[in-house]
Amino acid sequence: MSENKGRPTPIHLKEEELLKKLPVKIGNVDLNYEYYPGEDLYSDGMVEEELLSIVKNASPVEYPRIIEEKKSWPILYHLSPLRGNIVDWLPIQAGDKVLEVGSGCGAITEKLSQKAGHVTCVDLSAQRSHINAYRNQERDNIEIHVGNFSDIEPTLPEDYDFACMIGVFEYGQSYIHTHTPYEDFLKIMMKHVKKDGCIVIAIENRLGLKYWAGCKEDHVGTYFSGLEGYPEGGSARTFTRPGLEEIFHNCGVERYAFYYPYPDYKFPTTIFSDQRLPHVGELTDNMRNFDRDRMVLFNEKYVFDGIVKDGLFDIFSNSYLAIIGRTPDTCYVKYSNDRGGEYALRTEIVETPNGKAVRKVPLNSQAKAHIKGMWDSWQRLQERYQGSGLTINPCRLGEDGCYAEFPFEPGVTLEELLDQCLEKEDMEGFYRLFDRYYELISYGEDQDVADYDLIFANILVDGDRWTLIDYEWTVNQRISSQELAFRAVYCYVLEEEKRNKLNLELIMKKLGINQQMAEEYREKEKKFQKQVTGKRRSMGEIRAMLGTYSIDPKLLMERRLQEILDERIQIYYDYGSGFSEENSIYMPDIYVGKDKIEAEISLDGNVKTLRIDPADHSCMLKLTELSLNGMPVPLQKKYIESNGRIVKAGCYIFETQDPNLIIKVSQLPMAGENVLSFKAEMTPVSPETAKDVISSIKKIF
Repeated sequence: MSENKGRPTPIHLKEEELLKKLPVKIGNVDLNYEYYPGEDLYSDGMVEEELLSIVKNASPVEYPRIIEEKKSWPILYHLSPLRGNIVDWLPIQAGDKVLEVGSGCGAITEKLSQKAGHVTCVDLSAQRSHINAYRNQERDNIEIHVGNFSDIEPTLPEDYDFACMIGVFEYGQSYIHTHTPYEDFLKIMMKHVKKDGCIVIAIENRLGLKYWAGCKEDHVGTYFSGLEGYPEGGSARTFTRPGLEEIFHNCGVERYAFYYPYPDYKFPTTIFSDQRLPHVGELTDNMRNFDRDRMVLFNEKYVFDGIVKDGLFDIFSNSYLAIIGRTPDTCYVKYSNDRGGEYALRTEIVETPNGKAVRKVPLNSQAKAHIKGMWDSWQRLQERYQGSGLTINPCRLGEDGCYAEFPFEPGVTLEELLDQCLEKEDMEGFYRLFDRYYELISYGEDQDVADYDLIFANILVDGDRWTLIDYEWTVNQRISSQELAFRAVYCYVLEEEKRNKLNLELIMKKLGINQQMAEEYREKEKKFQKQVTGKRRSMGEIRAMLGTYSIDPKLLMERRLQEILDERIQIYYDYGSGFSEENSIYMPDIYVGKDKIEAEISLDGNVKTLRIDPADHSCMLKLTELSLNGMPVPLQKKYIESNGRIVKAGCYIFETQDPNLIIKVSQLPMAGENVLSFKAEMTPVSPETAKDVISSIKKIF
């Protein structure tokens, strides 16, 4: 559903002339305008014209290339294949009827129509509905109702298997004008699903960690608005998990489950659940400010690690996916669709009659060959490591190679165990684990089969049982154990700054690897990554192309603090015992313009000498006025000394980071209370420049 921005419900369209101008069918997609108000009340402007042109003239396989060429947030948002991940894993069957409210430009419709028997879309915008229809014009199972949901809803059937609100529920108060708009919206949706059907809600978490860390609120575009409870209003409202649960309970909902899309529901790459929450070190992909600049108040990965340890992830997950109704058998999903097409797949943990299993599912027909190859890899690796102590998790292929299935193994990844050793500074334990790893992977080294991806995260340790759980990148060739272990260490250190404390020279020595070999292995790794990703750019690279910035306020604060420090002078008073910090003061706010200082310095008649420190860096200082009680101070060494070089009378250049002028006030007429008027122009210069100027002065004189 598109946002209504609080406008009154539009009247039904009756003008036949307007109806004639609107397409009632685009390709195989049907469009229904019975309740269209005659104009779009919500639009993103010219970008929608651009999107319409793209979907008319390009096929979906070209979208990734277009996204990279356009370097535009709206183009990325509406055309990225990652958008469909949020519903791709749902147990929607070929005969199911699906209702999608707020279908927009069709990113979710595309995936739903590939899975379901029929998809009914509702959207307020005709322009967006046309974009949706053109991008899905080859599908013959889509009908789009254009108009306000409140008008269309009474005409919809009540036998849907799934009703989806992806990024829609938060706008409930915009078009349900009651005291309890969100409860009433949910009750309306509940009428339209079967008894055993599901309602799917994807929504941002009002307390999502990204907002604490410095991302702007998605809907109003300001900092901390959701955290503060939307004090400035707005058409959207997001909720915490308890907030959503309260709405569910008020509607009599008894069966529901929460899932946690990460990094968020817009571009999810992983979906967790209460049955499979994230592990420490797993949440590393947090820089996702595609649409707006953001602050970086802290390292989200480290904060997430603490949240995960303390069991608070459900409170601070960036997004929620709530499923009302029967709970899917899948409790975890991870997508690898940023790879080249032939390697794109999703990995999921599912409940089967025989217990939990891990499945790898191809995301397209190209990737089926990659899936089928896993069974052969299992056979070859099992033969190589027979009797080694390294177990190869068995593989079973689903019908027609629709997935590869593996038993769900208990244990902790070797990566986690190594991290624990580093955290405790237990290097003896670390190397004991590493040596055991190297011993195991070296077994059968003379055979023409190797798993190139024998990284620490792919090995589960359960007591004395070590199990290789992922061997997706097995090749029928001989690769030295040195290289496999080097790559494991290389990937391990590269992923986490805290692992830099590892003594890599010692590990290289253990493996017998010199610098030339290491460089060769790194080059091979680059080629491998290019092979996996193909010509496609990662989301991190796309983010950089869009030109959004991440700003560290701590650095800005330090710079501003330095500016404040630079805009003050320090005054030392000597009463006959020399200068000391105890007898000094700072004078702030003495700059009256760029590099112009004006200060009135009070001193009593007991002061012998006065020292002025105009800066804490090398500079050039030109006195424009120096007077005591209204009488000019002669610019002579008898009255003024300095640790800088005199350029000419009253003008000094300082190479030091602690420049100062010493005024011998005892040589001047003094009263009981006195005022020294100090005016100067101060220009910062680099120490190198100051040194060059001083050298030139020496040559002249």
